[in-house]
Amino acid sequence: MLTIKDLAVKFPSRFGDVTAIADVDMTIKPGEIHGLVGESGAGKSTVGAAVIGLLAAPGYVANGKLSLGDTDLRKLTPEQAHEIRGDRISMIFQDPQTSLNPLMTIEDQLIETIQAHSDVSETAARTRAVDLLEEIGIKNAAERIKAYPHQFSGGMRQRVVIALAICTDPELIIADEPTTALDVAVQSQVLDLIRRLARDRQIAFMLITHDIGVIAQIADRVTVMRNGRVMETGETPQVLGAPTHPYTQALMDAVPPLDHRIARFRVPEEDTAGVVTGNAAEKWLLEGQQYALTGLTLQDICVRFAGPRTSLFRKPEPYVALKDVNLEVRPGSIMGLVGESGSGKSTLAKAITGLITPSSGTMHLGDDILPDGKARSRHHPSRQLVQMVFQDPYSSLNSRHRIGAILTEPLWFYGFVQDAKERERLAAAMLELVGMAPDAVDKYPHQFSGGQRQRIAVARALLARPRFLICDEPTSALDVSIQAEILNLLKDLQAMFGLTILFISHNLAVVRQMADDTAVLRNGVIEEMSATEDLFARPKADYTQKLLALTPVMPREWQSEAVTG
Repeated sequence: MLTIKDLAVKFPSRFGDVTAIADVDMTIKPGEIHGLVGESGAGKSTVGAAVIGLLAAPGYVANGKLSLGDTDLRKLTPEQAHEIRGDRISMIFQDPQTSLNPLMTIEDQLIETIQAHSDVSETAARTRAVDLLEEIGIKNAAERIKAYPHQFSGGMRQRVVIALAICTDPELIIADEPTTALDVAVQSQVLDLIRRLARDRQIAFMLITHDIGVIAQIADRVTVMRNGRVMETGETPQVLGAPTHPYTQALMDAVPPLDHRIARFRVPEEDTAGVVTGNAAEKWLLEGQQYALTGLTLQDICVRFAGPRTSLFRKPEPYVALKDVNLEVRPGSIMGLVGESGSGKSTLAKAITGLITPSSGTMHLGDDILPDGKARSRHHPSRQLVQMVFQDPYSSLNSRHRIGAILTEPLWFYGFVQDAKERERLAAAMLELVGMAPDAVDKYPHQFSGGQRQRIAVARALLARPRFLICDEPTSALDVSIQAEILNLLKDLQAMFGLTILFISHNLAVVRQMADDTAVLRNGVIEEMSATEDLFARPKADYTQKLLALTPVMPREWQSEAVTG
């Protein structure tokens, strides 16, 4: 189906051509799911873009063979490449929200795509569009097809994107991180759909992802890339179960197991950047620990939002996002919070930080009442006591400010340090504490990788001397080895300063490694809450058992001694 031989892609610059990928070999057969894994910047998406002809300018294919069946993709004219793109090769992008036109209904988008590649009437195209939605598992397809993208959940939007990809009966689909933004239940549905399409339609899939568990569950073959080159390739059980390359072994070591807890994650030695102890930032934080070991208690928290108005004469029914939530985070512990998208996890975090106001209930930080959002002004002391590390390190840092300005702002705003030079010195020491070079204060956020930006985000949160830290999906945007580094960093900081943390994630394996206690949230209601090891070993709620069963994991026999020990 697809043959890649000695592929090289370069990007011209004023300093000469930069080689993005080199000497890449890969073959994909009809009906095969071929996993392409590696860290961010490994070149995975560049390979996919080269195949489908969507390389960002001024990048170009410098060498190698690209063949789809008997068609030489490198010899196609722009017009011929346009015809093949979408007809014989389709692509599923990571974010379905940006893949769909928000101003067009699902029906219009499917009909437009079908008619662009087939000589059929609008009526026939609509019939085919409805059949496609039914095939991919959307109920009441004839009615739902009239909806706009924003009226679908994330998983449903991803199904629509898959329908757009298969509506022209392609031979190959390139799926670039198709499940990264999805919770475990929706991810399982999407993976089942991909598996079924490969089996029933004999569509070949290039599955680009950094989730080793997904690859172990679904891929027939796997290729591991790093720094633009192939490290290892072969059958999935061979590559993941008995890796021969040190880098593949390091990736496997960094995968968090679901069936037991480990003390620490293994990361490649050359990538390790841990906590630096004994510096000025550590001393400054410890001096502020007179309020350390503070717990959080939530009692009967309810959050309601105004529902859609269905009539001019009827008051809209409120949407209940959280209902009678009772949660206790023990002082100096990590509480894990898991659940599907839409379960209310982030809503609960916003209520604690004062970004939204609960409809009812009380919150206590230690012995003090935590005011709701309306009573919590920008200068209220609780703003400093509760800090947050967000999911996306690319958007949580101000791109116009240098790192030094970002880090010194809480020191100035909360009045901790009056002298400007002392603020800069403390900011540099805090960077060193979280494993970064102190001279990073002079750079901008875009000059750092995702993992480095997340370290900066952690440093900024700590400079507020918080009593309570909320980590909302802090590693879901990171590849597996960088994820292991950030999780080790959080473990070290929590032990060093006795931090009390609410750790929100849809990755159950990560929660098992991080949390002392775990709460399971569903439709705004706490389904189950107990000590983490008890919950994972003996889940009581049917919903918890379902989440654990749906989580993609590597077979136990594939896990290395570093992971299982």
